[in-house]
Amino acid sequence: MNKMIPTRPLGRTGIELPVLSFGASSLGAEFRNVTVEEALSSVHVALECGMNFIDTSPFYGRGMSEVLLGIALKGVPRDSYILGTKLGRYDLGHFDFSAKRVAESVDVSLHRLGTDHLDIVLCHDIEFVPMQQIVDETLPALRRQQAAGKVRFVGFSGYPMKAFKFVLDQTDVDCVLSYNQYTLQNTRFLDEVVPDLESRGIGAMNAGPFSARLLTNAPLPGWLKEPEEVKAAARAAAAHCAAKGVDIAQLALQYSCETSRITTTVAGSANPSNIRKWAEWLAKPIDWELVREVQEIFAPVRNLGHVEGLPENN
Repeated sequence: MNKMIPTRPLGRTGIELPVLSFGASSLGAEFRNVTVEEALSSVHVALECGMNFIDTSPFYGRGMSEVLLGIALKGVPRDSYILGTKLGRYDLGHFDFSAKRVAESVDVSLHRLGTDHLDIVLCHDIEFVPMQQIVDETLPALRRQQAAGKVRFVGFSGYPMKAFKFVLDQTDVDCVLSYNQYTLQNTRFLDEVVPDLESRGIGAMNAGPFSARLLTNAPLPGWLKEPEEVKAAARAAAAHCAAKGVDIAQLALQYSCETSRITTTVAGSANPSNIRKWAEWLAKPIDWELVREVQEIFAPVRNLGHVEGLPENN
């Protein structure tokens, strides 16, 4: 395997993750139709590039991502990659964080992925349910799966910063995953949550360096929830980068992966050439002067995001 990508320790877990990890949501055709060949090739290219932590969920493609990953990983030595999945969210509006479903979900994921253990399992998008259940029922059930040897490390993922404080004030986890909140435009995760994680040895993972295409040259999708002033600033920032001969997506990826205070940033694609390009971008030095200029453009909308989940969880 070509170890193009450096690694960092994940909290106190004893495992090392690449600074850029492979997000398998695209394998579930979450954003466009994907061929089986593209899906399988994407996984193999990610591993070749050193992106050997793979993040998925039963929610992605309603099981399709896990199934295709299981096929792609058949015959690949299990100790050559680190596998993370989630539980609790199974469709856009279907959530089940009960202890019974925790046990079922872990077993189904193990079967789909063709493995006898999962390295990381996260409670997925906890902001959509009354979060006391996560503390009282879901995480204890997940700890039982850990004790049974099916899961190595446990945690949760979410978007609102309040979700992290709510859970961590009451219980301990091995790691957490935040998305779209450590980017060129929004650094709330690093500002508000990471100091607490560091003090407790909890691993910090970030997803979405491109903030759902906001920080790319691609047309902004209709489902993007960011405020209009954030979108306008992003278009201006992309144009500024282009005038300097740099793709804003390159700067965004480099920036999210640069800080040693966050173990890994997860990015997803079912396009093998995109994945190779990301590894190449990461090997280049970051242009800190351009980062400063882009952050000046974003200054009026810095850390502005959208509301996700139940009102009381924001």
